[in-house]
Amino acid sequence: MANKSARRSRRKQRISLITNIIFSLITLTALTGCIILLLQNYSMRNESREVLGRLEEYEIREEKYIYTQEDLEAYSDSAALAAIEQGRQDVLTDLKTAISGGNSTVAVLRRFYPEDVVVYADGGYNFFPISDALKKNDYVYDNFVLQENGEIIYTDGDQTVLSLKGIDVSKHQGEINWRRVAGEDIAYAFIRAGFRGSSEGKLVEDEFFQDNIEGALDNGIDVGIYFYTQAMTVEEAEEEAEFVIDLIKDYDVSYPVVLDLEESTSSSARTANMTQEEYTKAAIAFCDKIKEAGYTPMIYGNLKTFMIMLDLKQLEDYEKWFAYYDNPVYFPYAFSIWQYSSKGSIKGIEGDVDLNVCMKDFSKQSQ
Repeated sequence: MANKSARRSRRKQRISLITNIIFSLITLTALTGCIILLLQNYSMRNESREVLGRLEEYEIREEKYIYTQEDLEAYSDSAALAAIEQGRQDVLTDLKTAISGGNSTVAVLRRFYPEDVVVYADGGYNFFPISDALKKNDYVYDNFVLQENGEIIYTDGDQTVLSLKGIDVSKHQGEINWRRVAGEDIAYAFIRAGFRGSSEGKLVEDEFFQDNIEGALDNGIDVGIYFYTQAMTVEEAEEEAEFVIDLIKDYDVSYPVVLDLEESTSSSARTANMTQEEYTKAAIAFCDKIKEAGYTPMIYGNLKTFMIMLDLKQLEDYEKWFAYYDNPVYFPYAFSIWQYSSKGSIKGIEGDVDLNVCMKDFSKQSQ
């Protein structure tokens, strides 16, 4: 009996020990799980704080970028400076390319100021905004074709020539063989009738006027007339017109009668101190007298003539003959004749002669 009781007691002890161990293991496992969960929770809390911190920093940064006027202005200034710098670099590159290509200063300026007429005169550069109030020419500049012989024609962009070839002459060409000139396909010739002296103001007939006008007409060449003016007043301009009309009254003049207005190279010239308004009034007086006599009035000049010496707004009613010795022609306003060279070579004329391309057949208009 005693042995059975002892065995029963030991068995209960073993069961109790095992049970305690099992419960201890369960408790330890639960505790381990809790610790793991606690650690995970702590890690997640740290990550959350970091994310929240970053979000807060981003929001602050974004808030400044989006809403702060100071930052917007700073960004705008920075962008503007960058654009200016890039633009400056682009301009310098274009400028270097243009100059390296052999372009003159005035040619470079005209390239960079396409909305202005740039005129070099009296030692400086003048910029005249192109006026919408003035009549423009409608020429396609690419249709002015420079030929191998140095002559320029105006075409329709294909094979049809729309222009007429002409010259202008004076005593400076000496005696001319007009028969040979006619063989050069010269359609018209402007003959100088005379000039007014730049000092005393005396009216002088060109010494070759009669020979030239008769020689041209006898060989089937249409003629126009030009007079080199030095008129200082309306009265003198009208006197010049009457002088010309008297010289040409017995001839068939189908092309315009032209007032040749050029800058005098002498500081002592009688016209040296004339104003734009005085030049303009004199030009109008000459042209109106010519028109009254039944001829087509025209004004000849270069860039300085038309942009500085004259007020073009008052001269819209008159034909223009433009002198410019480069290609393409540089003048936005209306003109009918372009004198493109002073170094032309024509059989029958010794030495150089002015060459012209005319886009209007005045001989048909005079019929």
